[in-house]
Amino acid sequence: MTSDNLLPDYIFEASWEVCNKVGGIYTVLSTRAKTLQDQFPDHVIFIGPDVWQDKTNPLFEEDPNLFADWRRKAAGEALDVRVGRWQVPGEPIAILVDFCPFFAHKNDIYGALWRDFQVDSLHAYGDYDEASMFSYAAARVVESYFHFCLNPAQRVIYQAHEWMTGLGALYLQKHVPSIASIFTTHATTIGRSIAGNGKPLYQYLFAYNGNQMAAELNVESKHSIERQTAHHADCFTTVSDVTARECVELLDKAPDVVLPNGFEMDFVPKGAKLTAARRRARKCILQVANALMNAQLGDETLIVSTSGRYEWKNKGIDVYLEGLDRLRRQAEQLERPVLALVEVPAWQAGPREDLQERMEIADSSTTLPDPFITHVLREPWNDPVTATLRAKGINNDPEDKVKIMFVPCYLDGQDGIFNLHYYDLLVGVDLTVYPSYYEPWGYTPLESVAFHVPCLTTTLAGFGVWAEEMKAAGADEAVNGQVEGFSSVCHLDTDGVEVIPRTDYNFSEVADRIAGEILGFAALDRKQTDIARRAAATLAAKAEWKHFVKFYYKAYDVALRKAAERLNK
Repeated sequence: MTSDNLLPDYIFEASWEVCNKVGGIYTVLSTRAKTLQDQFPDHVIFIGPDVWQDKTNPLFEEDPNLFADWRRKAAGEALDVRVGRWQVPGEPIAILVDFCPFFAHKNDIYGALWRDFQVDSLHAYGDYDEASMFSYAAARVVESYFHFCLNPAQRVIYQAHEWMTGLGALYLQKHVPSIASIFTTHATTIGRSIAGNGKPLYQYLFAYNGNQMAAELNVESKHSIERQTAHHADCFTTVSDVTARECVELLDKAPDVVLPNGFEMDFVPKGAKLTAARRRARKCILQVANALMNAQLGDETLIVSTSGRYEWKNKGIDVYLEGLDRLRRQAEQLERPVLALVEVPAWQAGPREDLQERMEIADSSTTLPDPFITHVLREPWNDPVTATLRAKGINNDPEDKVKIMFVPCYLDGQDGIFNLHYYDLLVGVDLTVYPSYYEPWGYTPLESVAFHVPCLTTTLAGFGVWAEEMKAAGADEAVNGQVEGFSSVCHLDTDGVEVIPRTDYNFSEVADRIAGEILGFAALDRKQTDIARRAAATLAAKAEWKHFVKFYYKAYDVALRKAAERLNK
């Protein structure tokens, strides 16, 4: 932290993912919480949606005595809030607000937003209304708390994450102008939509017009709130240089500060605990696979995984499966069997009962149908992963040296098959593959290396670009070899991360690289594998929040100075 940075007295952060684990932003906030809490003890307050209502939220512990006087005041202002602690390292204060009462005032709220900031809400659909009402409620919470508990002389930051909270940032700028606003877009609505709709994003990025594409892709209202908040916030930020370029072209606004995503190592077991956790995870994964596939996979099996949001092209699930299929066709070159996991939540109806029974009685006298999926899909005919496996004739036959297991559920410890949390399974994997086409940052590869698991990612992921800059030179020490069909090249024994060049048009080359890297990694001996695991952990240590929080201090400084200028006009 530099001495010339203005720092806030209070920080409010609003996100749909506060105490609500649905995506990568949850990891951003929950792992950073302790670092900020150490610097600003109990002056960092997170605001999230009270979507659990009368159900027990395992991520939130209510404290009736916390802010008791203000809560009574808020109740008189039609704000239904619960106050407590987010159950993550640092245990920061969290306020959960019920936003549903504001639906009755939706048209008035949108009308004011148009008059004040020219935000177009006419084309709203889907989750726009729900997110916007939460955003409005969160801003009202901060407004109420500010007037009751704070004073205008105190420096206050309001950080809004993603388009879902943009409305609140704009509301506060008009109604409580002394609060400095930071707006962080983790991925642009238009960029994600262009990539997800199969259009080439990168080669033609300079030629796309954000407003025009929003109309074409039917995301006008989301784009409008995102664009206007980016232009009006005191400090506009994003998470990587990759996304910063998108913002310039699609939002017509360069970010003031880039805030790379870090990680808190308190989540990672150490020493003997890490070894024991890895052993448990591998045993669980292999037990499920053997029961599902009527197989005899042992501890020598190379376990590979991809995971994340179910975005078929953007997350590179398509090229991952293509790479595995090409590896299958060269399987005679493999030193050991490969079990490849696809861990992406899909529309599923719960665990397979036949698999549960098979695991209970340890009977493998018969082969289960569809021996590649662990849970029951509601519409399997519409699922890209299962359709691809069937089209490629992948059925995990006993003689197959490469087997694929689709895990279409949230790994929350209660899925009915693994009954372990995501991190508790991740630690048992040997190699992860995240060949993203659209990835503003990429928490999954960062989580992987933090848990000492080497990974493959791409130059189109913010983390991949950062890793390329960070990792030490040493390509000449890589293990190289040639096999028929593609090159077996493994740089992971020295780097822990390999970043595959990816463009709009090199799908086939990426698939070959995935197959070659897995083949090369499978050939590493125990010593080389241990070196790769240590290299992964060493790189992860460079991404701890204690190294990245300085960028937040810069953003606070920018926002506070801009707000001061606004007040002095």
